[in-house]
Amino acid sequence: MPLSEHEQRMLEQMERALYAEDPKFATALEGSGLRTYTRRRVYQAVAGFLVGIALLMAGMVAQQIWISVVGFLVMLGCAVLAVTGWRKAPKPGEHSAAGGGERGRPRQRRTVMNRIEQRWQRRRDEQGQ
Repeated sequence: MPLSEHEQRMLEQMERALYAEDPKFATALEGSGLRTYTRRRVYQAVAGFLVGIALLMAGMVAQQIWISVVGFLVMLGCAVLAVTGWRKAPKPGEHSAAGGGERGRPRQRRTVMNRIEQRWQRRRDEQGQ
């Protein structure tokens, strides 16, 4: 069940007020920083993977199996983090919050509205079951 026209107008007014009051916070809520966050997470996972390789090699040199096993587990965990972070990263065209000024905002508002409607629909479906 979609939002009524009155509810849509109220939501749009709240969005405009949020943009006017604190545009940085509003763009953060839209997920524009998500790509930066996931990119940073992938870089950290790659660095952790390299630390895991170093631990693996150090364990082999010191002939301590447990250090090598810890290094392998660190490598495995970081590889999983890097792959999942890479898959969750939005495509370059998905969120264009960095430019456009007033021209870009209506498109972003529509995506926010679509996400809110989808969440509302999911909650209603979960309650109905």
